[in-house]
Amino acid sequence: MNLGYEFRNPALLAEALTTPSFRMSEPTAHDNQRLEFLGDAVLGFLAADRLYAEFPDEAEGPLTVKRTHLVSSAALCAAAERLGLAAHLRRNRGAAELPRTSKTLADAIEAIIGAAWLDGGLAAAKAVFDALELEVNAEAGAWSGNPKGDLQIKTQAMTPPRQPEYTLVRVAGKSHAPIFTVRVSVADVGEATASASSRKEAESRAAAELLKNL
Repeated sequence: MNLGYEFRNPALLAEALTTPSFRMSEPTAHDNQRLEFLGDAVLGFLAADRLYAEFPDEAEGPLTVKRTHLVSSAALCAAAERLGLAAHLRRNRGAAELPRTSKTLADAIEAIIGAAWLDGGLAAAKAVFDALELEVNAEAGAWSGNPKGDLQIKTQAMTPPRQPEYTLVRVAGKSHAPIFTVRVSVADVGEATASASSRKEAESRAAAELLKNL
């Protein structure tokens, strides 16, 4: 597995490759969740630094959208597949094969970035980041599949920044099969309403509808 960097402390890399499920077999093992937390922040910085340099004429909003795509779970899973990462993960004995889009793979990529940061600082983390070969292929109108997050990004990039507000309009149907209707509104922009079998899904659908109007 070519990570673009050789760890001076192999134990850090081993921890980055240790999934939480491994602790079912080895309860005393340290999983990669703390490294994932650190790596997520480092990854966001490296992505922002790259995009700032590559797109000198882009405004904050489009840059934010590009960064969202660049470090999305889908992009990290694709990088994990190119690296053959799944074969190197430490998981619970007898665990089923991971789907190509498993969040476990994306989490491990972030953990490796965090481990590299601890092992060799910014240069090491950037070497791993470059080895991931993440592609910048998102335009301002392309979104990540997370409508609520995408709406948040777009409205915060406005001048002045705005905050989407979600309101539960009503709950209908029977108690065992309720239908939630939610309205999302953004000041001086507009609103949209949608229904679903859960409040969370209704909010997501409403956000998607409002994005279409933007």
